Amino acid sequence: MKRVRTIARFARPYRGRALLALFTLIVATAASVAGPVVAKQVIDSGIRTGRYDVVVEWVAVFLVVVAAGWAATAGQSYLTSWVGESILADLRVAVFAHVQRLDLGFFERTPAGVVISRLTNDIEAMNSMITDGPTTLVQNTLTLLGSAAVLLVLDWRLALATLTVFPAMAVGTAIFRRYSARAYRRTRERMGEVTASLQEDISGVRVVQAFRRERANYRRFVKVNDGYRAANVQTVNAASIYFPFVSLLSATATAVVLGYGGLLVFHGELSPGALFAFIGLLSNFFDPVQQLSQFYQTLLAATAALDKVVEVLRTEPAMSDSPTAEPLAEIVGRVELDDVRFAYSTTTTEVLHGVSFTAEPGQTVALVGHTGAGKSTVVKLLARFYDPTSGRVLIDGHDLRDVTSWSLRSQLGIVPQEAFLFSGTVRANIAFGRPEASLADVVAAAEAVGADAFIRALPDGYDTEIQERGARLSIGERQLVAFARALLADPRILILDEATSSVDIPTEARIEEALETLLEGRTAFVVAHRLSTIRRADVIVVLEHGQVIEAGTHRQLIERRGRYYALYDDWVEAVA
Repeated sequence: MKRVRTIARFARPYRGRALLALFTLIVATAASVAGPVVAKQVIDSGIRTGRYDVVVEWVAVFLVVVAAGWAATAGQSYLTSWVGESILADLRVAVFAHVQRLDLGFFERTPAGVVISRLTNDIEAMNSMITDGPTTLVQNTLTLLGSAAVLLVLDWRLALATLTVFPAMAVGTAIFRRYSARAYRRTRERMGEVTASLQEDISGVRVVQAFRRERANYRRFVKVNDGYRAANVQTVNAASIYFPFVSLLSATATAVVLGYGGLLVFHGELSPGALFAFIGLLSNFFDPVQQLSQFYQTLLAATAALDKVVEVLRTEPAMSDSPTAEPLAEIVGRVELDDVRFAYSTTTTEVLHGVSFTAEPGQTVALVGHTGAGKSTVVKLLARFYDPTSGRVLIDGHDLRDVTSWSLRSQLGIVPQEAFLFSGTVRANIAFGRPEASLADVVAAAEAVGADAFIRALPDGYDTEIQERGARLSIGERQLVAFARALLADPRILILDEATSSVDIPTEARIEEALETLLEGRTAFVVAHRLSTIRRADVIVVLEHGQVIEAGTHRQLIERRGRYYALYDDWVEAVA
């Protein structure tokens, strides 16, 4: 029922055209059943009686029936295709919109290739079911029932003799249905694995080539692809047995009609025209059975794909705004973590154990510690990508769980360790957070972080098209563009998560000079290992195993000769 409800929800806006399509479908079906009946009248009422005028009349009726069927079929084909493609387009947009609302944890545990497969392969697999399915299902069902009714009217004895093949067909269909359902579910799962493998290998092609992993990745992909092929072969095997079996039963039924029907004609119990109509309707009787069986094969693939899509649509964000959440007013910039504990899931151990510290408005807070200490987790909580397991994260006294995520993030600027740029122009990437920004604003932001010079040196300057992920730019250049993007958004709170680790020393020096002015009046959180960045922070918070073990200025922490002193000593030796 959840499948039916999903499709019905997306079909509702197009119910007018859908009803018109149903009407044309009924007309086309009636015309296909009426054809053999009209042919019977041509033979029995015209040819057998020698009345040519009657032949002409019934031939004219036959042509009218054919023309009506053609017009109805053309209209039905257009309408069902239009409605079907519109439903698929709306479904794809709905899935994309829903995916964008999901929490960060969903993307961390779900491979990107699997998500892409849901939006592309799985929705495409539903194409035949939604665009051609209603036609196949309704038209062939009506044709089957209509033909059966006419057959019984023409001669009930011959009709019942024809139906003797149906028990064997029912058993064969039941076996095919059970086997194919499992096979098509496996096919959709294996297709997702193929897409995920492709996405991962293509995204990481530099690392693959650098570590000479081409052959190993080739072998892995061959294995994944063979799994997909094997799943497809199972569906092909089922079809290769079932559909010839249906054809055999159809041929057997035709032989029964010719033999038994011919005997009835010899004894004068059945007219030649009726036997002709019977043979014509027999194809109308068995063709729908075979087409419905083929449609069932399409339906299995489509429902397996639909199940995957519905699974995504029914996935609720692990973190969402509460019904009572209110917009966050303009931030002053006081940030407090109050006894914050956090675990990424109920099955994993805590990564933060009672973290507490306060950042006053305008302060720059450096978060330092060894890898895995919890630094990046803290900034994810500040941006409310996650909610704490217990404790509170407050901005200007407001618990982030009581404010809308949109109003919070509209006042945040985030620069991650690896700058992600989108395909498009340099200008569009810098203005990503403020699409309405003028070129002068974009240039000013780029100048502030020292990116203007290299941007103007590009072939088309700020209008230069960069490839996906900024592949045409160096790592440092991408990071400078990301800085300009964050600063143009004019955030009240700025989060730099290892943001300067990818730039060289001179570039970092220029960025830090610009940041001295740009961070004035803003609260900033900096996750960094560079000594120069850490020393300039107003407050340094030292994390170890998810706990705050020290906090203070650079001078204060050096004088204490605790964990920070040891870390600082290691850093000095590393750069010496």
